[in-house]
Amino acid sequence: MMIPRKKTALAAALALALGGALGGCASTGAAAGAEPMSARAASLPDSKRFDLTEPSYDLFRHKKLVNTTVQQSFGFDIPNKRLFVAQLKNGSSSDANGDLAISRLDFSGNLKGHMYLKGFGHGVSIGVEPSGTASYLWVEVDPEGSSARGTRLARFKFVDGQTLTNTSSALTKYTPVAGSTGVSATIDPVNKRLAMRYKTSGWRIAVYDLADVKAKRYEPLVDVAQPSQNGETFQGYALYGRYFYTLYGTAYSDDNPVPGNSRLSTIDLNTGQRVAGPTLTKAGGTLTHREPEGLAIFRTDGGQMRLFIGFASGAQGDRRSNLFYKNVLIG
Repeated sequence: MMIPRKKTALAAALALALGGALGGCASTGAAAGAEPMSARAASLPDSKRFDLTEPSYDLFRHKKLVNTTVQQSFGFDIPNKRLFVAQLKNGSSSDANGDLAISRLDFSGNLKGHMYLKGFGHGVSIGVEPSGTASYLWVEVDPEGSSARGTRLARFKFVDGQTLTNTSSALTKYTPVAGSTGVSATIDPVNKRLAMRYKTSGWRIAVYDLADVKAKRYEPLVDVAQPSQNGETFQGYALYGRYFYTLYGTAYSDDNPVPGNSRLSTIDLNTGQRVAGPTLTKAGGTLTHREPEGLAIFRTDGGQMRLFIGFASGAQGDRRSNLFYKNVLIG
């Protein structure tokens, strides 16, 4: 059932009354002290979408990050011309503990700074929020499971050289859907919206106005089930307008030779249906290893929109970062 997004006492009362009838959303009848979640809305404004069949172009290849593990995700601070890449921190226990390394790069791929995060998650996706000359990151936090996945979101200022734990006072934590797991986020930098991917009985996608999440008003603009991708390995996502882009695939191997199995799809968040893909991408086809890792949205100074696709390359113990993009919009 869907209810129009209205910040009124009536809407709040209806949300409390309906509770679990809003399939997939956490109950609004939460315990005392919990942050409430409101009823979902009907739709996002219309927008264009990226043509996944068009060629991809290089931003950079074979760039070093602060650690030597595979990159997991990335995002741009467009006004301040910064790029942030998340990866598991070096060390055999990092995946189990949810320990991450964040590299700050310029748009040429030069390493300019780093942070370490202890007890956060797997880095499936990160959001980047410019605020004046500062960059704030949105990262999963408070992980659970043998391969740590976040249960909440954390927002914090990027400070070069700093190490944060998941109990640091520098964090602000958010729980848009209580009791969910596998929580991660990305930000649409043009429309100032946050998309959260999370799991209850299955994987779901919720989109919020970024300002609402920061104010802990959890009133989703949309909340839909993520369409199945037939068991393929999920590797990242991005949000632009009404469309949600997903990346699936694995590294080259004897069972996955060139051109590989890296595929992109487009989901219309107003219907919850896939409207394009899965489309094979051959971006960076000559890379060694070539493991798909991460998607992000970017707008150039001239207004061109780009969907960036990340790949890890290089030998084990010396993984490198590679970014490519598509720039043709349709619709």
